Amino acid sequence: MEKKTIIVGATGASGMPVLEQCLRLIRSAADYQSCLIMSRNGMLTLEQESACSRGEIEALADQICSPDDIGAGPASGTWKAAGMLIVPCSMKTAAGIVSGYTDNLILRAADVTIKEQRPLVLAVRETPLSPIHLRNLYQLSVIPGVRIIPPMLTFYHRPESISDMVYHIAAKLLEPFGVEAEGYRRWKGTGHEGICD
Repeated sequence: MEKKTIIVGATGASGMPVLEQCLRLIRSAADYQSCLIMSRNGMLTLEQESACSRGEIEALADQICSPDDIGAGPASGTWKAAGMLIVPCSMKTAAGIVSGYTDNLILRAADVTIKEQRPLVLAVRETPLSPIHLRNLYQLSVIPGVRIIPPMLTFYHRPESISDMVYHIAAKLLEPFGVEAEGYRRWKGTGHEGICD
């Protein structure tokens, strides 16, 4: 059976450990593969936030595309993809998507994902959020198929480490594509059975 391809964009916002975990989860999912597009600012942020080199991150992906290669597969709606995840997603990238400004492959692939009505998940990262950010995110949120999932800390699953928190948000980011991460702890309610699976 042909694997489903998730396009993974990575931009210059903070959150590279979440990118790494998402790529690992896609690789471990039998029916999925990844196509990674990392911006130049994303590469700079990777150097600041991760012990992994660019080569090590790229080795976790099944396919690599340059952000400058506007003629690569993800630039076309006829190229088969299950959707696109941008993690982390800068506010510059969010602004580019909402305005239809497609001057690199990440923005073009996001534009194609929207027009083909495939899932587009944006792990937007900024704080505090300005009125401009909020306006852009609102406009994106009303587009069918677009999900805004900031990489927020959660505690109901009783994390014991930062790694637990990173794993949980990575699993949540991939859920819209049908990827079921092993050990992903879902909310069960407040009954006697406990709050998580």
